Amino acid sequence: MSEAILGLSAFYHDSAAALLVDGQIIAAAQEERFTRKKHDPAFPANALAYVMAESGLALSDLAAVAFYDKPYLKFERLLETYHGFAPRGLRSFIAAMPVWIKEKLFMRTMLKEELAKVGDGNPPVLFPEHHLSHAASAFYPSPFPEAAILTLDGVGEWATSTIGFGRGREITILRELQFPHSLGLLYSAFTYYCGFKVNSGEYKLMGLAPYGNPDAEQVQRFKSLILDELVDLREDGSLLLNMDYFNFATGLTMCRDDRWESLFGLPRRPREGRLDQRYMNLALAIQQATEEIVLRLADTAKKLTGADYLVMAGGVALNCVANGKLIRRGAFKDIWIQPAAGDAGGALGAALAAWHIWRGQERQVPNPQMDNMAGSYLGPDFGADDILRVARRHQAPYQHYPDFDDLVRDVAALLAQGQVVGWFQGRMEWGPRALGNRSILGDPRHPEMQKRLNLKIKYREGFRPFAPSVLHEETANYFELDRPSPYMLLVAPVREERRHPLPPGYDNLELFDRLYHLRSDVPAITHVDYSARIQTVHQETNERYWRLIRAFKEHTGCGLIVNTSFNVRGEPIVCTPEDAYQCFMRTEMDYLVMGDYRFDKQDQPAWQEAKDWRTEFELD
Repeated sequence: MSEAILGLSAFYHDSAAALLVDGQIIAAAQEERFTRKKHDPAFPANALAYVMAESGLALSDLAAVAFYDKPYLKFERLLETYHGFAPRGLRSFIAAMPVWIKEKLFMRTMLKEELAKVGDGNPPVLFPEHHLSHAASAFYPSPFPEAAILTLDGVGEWATSTIGFGRGREITILRELQFPHSLGLLYSAFTYYCGFKVNSGEYKLMGLAPYGNPDAEQVQRFKSLILDELVDLREDGSLLLNMDYFNFATGLTMCRDDRWESLFGLPRRPREGRLDQRYMNLALAIQQATEEIVLRLADTAKKLTGADYLVMAGGVALNCVANGKLIRRGAFKDIWIQPAAGDAGGALGAALAAWHIWRGQERQVPNPQMDNMAGSYLGPDFGADDILRVARRHQAPYQHYPDFDDLVRDVAALLAQGQVVGWFQGRMEWGPRALGNRSILGDPRHPEMQKRLNLKIKYREGFRPFAPSVLHEETANYFELDRPSPYMLLVAPVREERRHPLPPGYDNLELFDRLYHLRSDVPAITHVDYSARIQTVHQETNERYWRLIRAFKEHTGCGLIVNTSFNVRGEPIVCTPEDAYQCFMRTEMDYLVMGDYRFDKQDQPAWQEAKDWRTEFELD
């Protein structure tokens, strides 16, 4: 008889549900995709309903429900922290305690009440530790029989970083760094100080860092201040934060703004405020410090375990620039990163920990070239009837393609003409990256594509880079990368022969003058430091997307396309055909392809007629 385990994360941010049957991942999704509330922290009722429906099981069929952390330990940490920092933190204490006393201390009861809404049944509820859930999400689906495990995030119960070792069905935690000393919270503090939103803007800070001038004295001074005044960094990568500068332990903000302003000589940037070179240099300094810490932690993991392979999870594992440098460092033969590395992935990790540790089930190691994530296409799928219902509801004109080869040939031609295409296919991706099923696509060769996608499609900051989706077999022709990167979690340099020379004084130019300089023959995906965040596309995991890029190569000779997530700023990635159509009509996308149906906008102005968006849409 099959045995099913449900994993849940909830009540902090990025709530999610995941379901295993006999240890195989059947379905996983974040709640935000259904409610359309970005980073939705609520109980994942919709995600739960989806994974149960996808499996065809009832609540009574579940062997267990696993929640991704231990609430009592987290409450203990809060109480001890408030006590240790008293009398500071009174306002934060008064704000936090009622929620805990009324709700979170009774998490088991809360979960059972929510589960009862799904149906009859009383499966046991398990509470693996937060960083064990991260470690399980990283190791068990990986392609490695044994591996060092590195988990890095803000904080779980007490742990902020762990080093572990996985072999077979066993995971052993070897080292643990505890709150308030946290690499994730350090990076989030700089996210906050540079004017971005904590727990969602960290990738913006990472994207801003390459605009810093690596040769500038200010960058080196900022980095020295970080490592001399804010952080006591040890040789093994462990660290102590100077809490005189931070406010997150007991306050309502990340850092003590007055002390940071005195230290760095610049005020906290207001949200949406002007981005001048000082903040770019500060972003580069913290990115460099973060990379140094990650590399030291990885070296320690290597020394402790002697493992040939490394797996990673936790929010900091989404720092794909650090990941790329870790790969090029060569300490490990390979690394594997959970595509849903943040708290959402904890739902999957909790379920996997329950299956292998609580149930004692042996691990089935996949083919060394493949993991057990099914390409991370684990969300809802929608058929032709769903698409046609949307078309009828909106009286939307469309063209149906009985032959998929005809569809990809036409779409490839449209992309080559500079058109922007929404691409909606198959099962929704699991994790924060769109991987070709809920994507907006463009021509990477077009010099205006990066600008247009940011300012007229995504409605977001103009400095933000875009990622390439490249045919796996074409990777080496474009990038200095010798391995797959299916989840868009590695940054690597564009090959030297594809680069264009930079003008004299390039690093001293204004942001947009640097941004819009043609840096390579695929400028739309080449960041200002000649890097790219790469997704390798494999026929085995996403044949339809692979066939589209192959058709683009046949049409243009270029084996990659621009891929950005199918959403606009401030919204989650689209889930349903209705979400996709609404997003299509609210932006200046030219075409929408859902399944075998192509939608276009009548009387849409031709892109080539719009010559100068910069003065109209450039952001400070």
